[in-house]
Amino acid sequence: MVDLQQQYAGIKDQVDAAIREVFETAAFINGKQVAEFSRNLSSYLDIPYVIPCANGTDALQIALMGLGLEPGDEVITPSFTFIATTEVVALLRLKPVFADVDPKTFCLDPASVEKKISKKTKAIVPVHLYGQSAPMKEIMDIAQAHQLYVVEDNAQAIGGDYHFPGGKTQKTGTIGTLGTTSFFPSKNLGAYGDGGALFTRNEKLAERLRMIANHGQTKRYYHELVGCNSRLDSIQAAVLNVKLPLLDTYIGKRINVADAYDRAFAHHPKISTPYRAPYSKHVFHQYTLLLEGADRNKLQEHLASKKVPSMIYYPVPAHRQQMFAAFHSDREKLETTDWLTERVISLPMHTEMDEDQIKFVTGSVLEFLN
Repeated sequence: MVDLQQQYAGIKDQVDAAIREVFETAAFINGKQVAEFSRNLSSYLDIPYVIPCANGTDALQIALMGLGLEPGDEVITPSFTFIATTEVVALLRLKPVFADVDPKTFCLDPASVEKKISKKTKAIVPVHLYGQSAPMKEIMDIAQAHQLYVVEDNAQAIGGDYHFPGGKTQKTGTIGTLGTTSFFPSKNLGAYGDGGALFTRNEKLAERLRMIANHGQTKRYYHELVGCNSRLDSIQAAVLNVKLPLLDTYIGKRINVADAYDRAFAHHPKISTPYRAPYSKHVFHQYTLLLEGADRNKLQEHLASKKVPSMIYYPVPAHRQQMFAAFHSDREKLETTDWLTERVISLPMHTEMDEDQIKFVTGSVLEFLN
């Protein structure tokens, strides 16, 4: 699905030198590379406060901890997402409330969100799925009307843009109360291990998030809050410092691959190519087809026989997972979510794909569907 070896080959000298510096200084935890990356990401996102952490799941957990929510408070999330988005809600003894998604963008549907709000609702967690922004203006309008927090799950859309009516543009993850992301190796901005970050414009909230990520302390051995231990290590920060200046180039390459896929599948009666919302710059963390009138599982088997990887993101939505049985969420009627889980399939998408590879992938798909 991704070719990290070829990507590494193109930046080998810079990465090796950056990692070597960490080994030479032996500052493996909280080395200067971490502070440098925090500043660099802050500048790239045009947001004042970036708090690195150990992974994207931790980022979501720390975000909700930082908001001071109480057990039983409700958090609205999509069900059509990676489980981490919803898992951390239950982990903190909050109640996940699942909203449906838009059938074209696959992102949170504001109309469904509005219907799910109750007196116990405290936050909304929109997910910028597959690399496309959720409809943030509508979500922010709902949040402001009901005095709710907004935590953007930006793990799949780092580098994406949201275009507001009137011309204003902001990076995804910088619009809500705070944003989170993951630097898992396969992400558009990926480390060579785990990593994550939170970002906010609120200084007091940023201070609280830093404390929570560091055992609830600002001064060693003096703990003001119940926190956790979640750090981005210096080696991963060094790698990310090399890759961050290349992120827009990487995104451009992904968009070029998506364009080629779109052309190959144009007007095929059984295929809907990814919708690109006018308010969003799609950065194509995944290239996901929507099939109609085709056997997706047999298509996947056919692709595997050709040694073409494919993935189904996500075969079982969160509201139907056993871990949420206590919430009786399987009774929820999320028609679009259930419909999508039976029809989506993602094709290889990465920065190193060449024309021959694209033709082989698309040809293999069309060979089965035609």
